[in-house]
Amino acid sequence: MLGGAATYISLAASYFTPVRIVAVVGDDFAREDVDLLASRQIDLSGMERVPGGKTFFWAGVYSADMNDRTTLRTDLNVFADFNPKLPEPYRAEPYLFLGNIQPELQKMVRAQMPGVKLTGGDTMNYWINDFRDELLKTIHDWDFLLINDSEARLLSGESNLKRAAAKVMAMGPKTLVIKRGEYGAILFHGDSHFMVPAYLLEEVFDPTGAGDCFAGGFIGYLAEQGVDLKAGKVSAKQISRAVIYGSVMGSFCCEKFGVDRFRTLTRKDIDQRFQEFRDFTEF
Repeated sequence: MLGGAATYISLAASYFTPVRIVAVVGDDFAREDVDLLASRQIDLSGMERVPGGKTFFWAGVYSADMNDRTTLRTDLNVFADFNPKLPEPYRAEPYLFLGNIQPELQKMVRAQMPGVKLTGGDTMNYWINDFRDELLKTIHDWDFLLINDSEARLLSGESNLKRAAAKVMAMGPKTLVIKRGEYGAILFHGDSHFMVPAYLLEEVFDPTGAGDCFAGGFIGYLAEQGVDLKAGKVSAKQISRAVIYGSVMGSFCCEKFGVDRFRTLTRKDIDQRFQEFRDFTEF
């Protein structure tokens, strides 16, 4: 079924702001999947299709509690030789989220958008372990970073999350979100931090893509608000609300398999769940 970081991020962000996608697929990328992305008014002119190629493929299995997963198969296919090229209209966009790819490619994309107001992305243990120097050079120019708790500890060398956050933010990003799965997330911004719980679902069908949907909700809301971190035009409340919207989008992702929840999800549903977060965290 349809998956991939760019898919989940763009679908989630599209409820808040116009989205333009940069990706690569093969001939096997289904028309119905193109139609789903297009139905959310996502600009696909930056999606490269390689004739005769096959799209990136991943398969895995989750533990009974859905907190851990084991990769069964990864086929890079056309992704192995991906060289992201931004169409000219993309280069003037003010917001950029860099999905989980090789740090050098993330840096290459960032270099094609010299006037961007807000840049951020995520990474994973593979890049932290094997491409650390390239990763540090890449995230030095980012405004924010989204990673999970184990990645924060690995990147910083600190077991305590507060100390880990301070070290990571000293590497460049002044805003850090540490995702903690079913335990929610912690936002670090400046000298303060903000903790948000996860949304309690009665049943989790499929957590695949939940972290990417969190990312899409996070940057989508900030783009909708027109924030400009470089110019200091952002409030702590705006960033906190972005984390809540990220949590909301991640929770919806888990309710059905793959991207199926996005076939019926509305902005009204999203705002109602945001209000639920507000209600059950107020005291």
